[in-house]
Amino acid sequence: MTVTLADVAARAQVSPATVSRVLNGNYPVAASTRERVLRAVDELDYVLNGPASSLAAATSDLVGILVNDIADPFFGIMAGAAQSEIGGQEGTGRGGGEKLAVVCNTGGSPDRELTYLTLLQRQRAAAVVITGGAVEDAEHSAAMTGKLAKLAAAGTRVVLCGRPRLAGAEESVAAALTFDNRGGGQRLTEHLLTLGHRRIGYVAGPADRTTTRHRLEGHRAAMDAAGLRDGVDRLTVHGPYDRRTGFDATLELLRRDPTLTAVVAANDTVALGACAALRERGLSIPGDVSVAGFDDLPFSADAVPALTTVRLPLYEAGARAGRLAMGREEPPPGGIATVRADLMVRGSTARPGP
Repeated sequence: MTVTLADVAARAQVSPATVSRVLNGNYPVAASTRERVLRAVDELDYVLNGPASSLAAATSDLVGILVNDIADPFFGIMAGAAQSEIGGQEGTGRGGGEKLAVVCNTGGSPDRELTYLTLLQRQRAAAVVITGGAVEDAEHSAAMTGKLAKLAAAGTRVVLCGRPRLAGAEESVAAALTFDNRGGGQRLTEHLLTLGHRRIGYVAGPADRTTTRHRLEGHRAAMDAAGLRDGVDRLTVHGPYDRRTGFDATLELLRRDPTLTAVVAANDTVALGACAALRERGLSIPGDVSVAGFDDLPFSADAVPALTTVRLPLYEAGARAGRLAMGREEPPPGGIATVRADLMVRGSTARPGP
């Protein structure tokens, strides 16, 4: 049943005129009243009418791109590529097919993710592109399933880029481009094992993220196959995907096992922190300890030594997500495509020393 402005007014115990003033922002309203109205809007999932010019259409010219951190090159590259496709390369003037792409920075907050999706729903967004891994939390997953269903029902095309499709939301997602994080993680550790490394530390991302779990599963699978599963958990440290985590976690891994010969990092930024920690301890890379990352971010090849990593085609994936969001490319069979992760072997890994 459609929620009306009168329903919101009744829930907030104010007049419909007051609700209208709060939502339109064109009249001063007491802060406490405004908060009460906005709470009622959220609780009832009330969807605002779009601008008068778009009332006749199912959706507006707005497209949302959700990222964890726009300052992180991983997200910035995907968002930029998607935006270039969404912006309307086929037209240059009014009526030329342009869309307004808005980047929504969640800061990794599940609540902010839902809030942005609600705002995009109210604005009748034509499409939504959600990038990066998902939070593994049952309550949040249920809320996301419901939110995506409402977006799809309203005509919003939902595309996932670098995120596995959510169970229960299959019908709501037009296309999902998933990264082969498990396969990439496994090939990376297999490379170190082939070089002769056996004492390998792992700096993982946040424990509640799908990307973290899948990359770590790949690492563990390679260690299992080599008969080295014992001790893997002891030599795994979790933290945010940032340089500080790489630095602190590597010092902790050296404390746990001073004989480490290799460190695998959750991403390239974390790997730079690991390299800094090793140098502070007077250890050479890769002479004493090899270091490997993940993603192949632009600075990886310019690090000293150049970083062995797993390449994800972030720009290509983001651009494809943009085309899918605009309906300019047919969805993959079954709505899901796995984006290959390729091993890039460079100077930061070598055979362990004597």
